[in-house]
Amino acid sequence: MKIALLAGSVRAGSINVKLAKAMAQKYRELGDDVTLIDLKDYEMPIYNGDYEAEHGAPQSTQDLAALLVEQDGILMVGPEYNGSLTPLLKNTIDWLTRTDNRDHIIKPVWSLGSCTLGPMSGLMVMRQMNYIMNRLKADVLQRQLGIGNAKDAFTPDGRLARKSDQDNSDAQIADMRLRVSQKNA
Repeated sequence: MKIALLAGSVRAGSINVKLAKAMAQKYRELGDDVTLIDLKDYEMPIYNGDYEAEHGAPQSTQDLAALLVEQDGILMVGPEYNGSLTPLLKNTIDWLTRTDNRDHIIKPVWSLGSCTLGPMSGLMVMRQMNYIMNRLKADVLQRQLGIGNAKDAFTPDGRLARKSDQDNSDAQIADMRLRVSQKNA
């Protein structure tokens, strides 16, 4: 299975990037072809219809869309900023809807996650990501991966530390693998 992991943060030391990397390791251990997407590699201006009318979607948007359409599944993780998506993640999604088609949104199976310092585990941001991606007709897994109290969530080597988080991540991976196999049948 080809899986991409995309974090809605580019901050050094981001706990959501840590979550994406921990999940990438789990997928690799299952033999999957894993791509970690760093949004620093896909710079896009703040979406503006006038900019789009004059220039079209940035090449970085086209490049990211081309990468996403090749995937069987995508895990999108995002920090929660004041109960919402990061501007980076929202802008990326907005630009991805401005390409010639939406195969890169519709073809893969999407799973969602968030990691937070507090106990709520990104519940609000995952609800919003789910709402947006469903509106875009993406195939979104019902099970979400919320990791709260991030200070204690990772081992020194970057794996998930708590059994409950390990179990939830394993269940989400199983859901992803099942849905992908159903779509490819």
